[in-house]
Amino acid sequence: MNWRHVYENYPINRERIWLNNCGITPAGTHIVKAMNRFMNDYALNGVHAATADYGRVRQHIKAILSALLGCAPEELCLVHNTAEGMNVISRGLRFEPGDEIILLENEYPSNIYPWRHWRDKGVKLLTAPMAATPDTFFEELMAMVTTRTRLITLSAVHWCTGMPLPLARIGEFCRDREIRFVVDGAQGVGMQPMDVRRMHIDFMAFSAWKWLMGPLGLGVLYIAENRLAELEPVFVGTESVVMDEVYLPYKRELKPTADRFGFSTSSIGDWVYFLAALTYLEQIGFDSVRDRIFELAEYLKQRLRNIGFQVLSDRFPEHPTGIVVCEKPGVQSGPMVQRLANQKVVAAERLGRIRFSPHIYLSEYQIDAAARSLSQACMGQMYAQSMRR
Repeated sequence: MNWRHVYENYPINRERIWLNNCGITPAGTHIVKAMNRFMNDYALNGVHAATADYGRVRQHIKAILSALLGCAPEELCLVHNTAEGMNVISRGLRFEPGDEIILLENEYPSNIYPWRHWRDKGVKLLTAPMAATPDTFFEELMAMVTTRTRLITLSAVHWCTGMPLPLARIGEFCRDREIRFVVDGAQGVGMQPMDVRRMHIDFMAFSAWKWLMGPLGLGVLYIAENRLAELEPVFVGTESVVMDEVYLPYKRELKPTADRFGFSTSSIGDWVYFLAALTYLEQIGFDSVRDRIFELAEYLKQRLRNIGFQVLSDRFPEHPTGIVVCEKPGVQSGPMVQRLANQKVVAAERLGRIRFSPHIYLSEYQIDAAARSLSQACMGQMYAQSMRR
């Protein structure tokens, strides 16, 4: 693969070293061209523009995603973000007082807040502690399960540590005990292998703008076909019913697919953006994309070790991840992230550590430069601390 061509396809490389791709990814020139085509077409033809064909664009997006996830296109619905998808799941299910739901420690809020309303209804919310390795996490999670456990909801990859969770083992455990298994796939889809059927995932929601390099404000909801009837739509709109293109007479019958959870007119511009991003990744090959992410992450980890940083993922070397989290004794991570930003190196601070996440458009040269900037920032911080003494 000509990664140099990919590098040149991302204008942000002329301005910044963007190492926060598990947060938000920038747009490449292929996105700009696709959006220009769409806007020019829309300006000339309005909703009759070929590039604004809702059905065609949605079908193409779902075809790519279903192949990536190992599911049927009918099991997918386009939403706005992970939180919306999680609310659809949480509000649509039914539990009894005394039932238990297991959440994840230090989880991203999108997979916490949507479940809190159940506490007011007598359902017990438990928190599975994060562990140093996926195997230890699995053992500790299983020890929490009781006869009252009805649902486990976890992220595919922990956003603060970068540790992939053992979804296949957890999914199999849940299937055998008739526990519903929900996954926040925002940090996993596009970076980790995600086969929803092999992993026995019942429901999943994820955003488009991280590893899939899509637009802000677009997400995806997955509902396993055998779980569709369990989920009651809380919101119903024009597009929720069969023959939605015929407005009158009104209908009661919901669509027989996950699309019943689509309410009404979506942003076709976001869909066009997402389709361009997915098509680009598909042409490269999602496996090649994943391998390149892991290759750059490993290169970055070695550079961090060379300048005295401890890399969190060294605790689970058999589970590759694109999220590289590090720390160094005596170094304050928050000020380091700000110093890096001043040098146009974009990272994030999470739980007192520095978090990096490279993607395919970055180069080893940029990672070398980022490591040099971090080393210089550390020396500057230590000098400032010594002067204050």
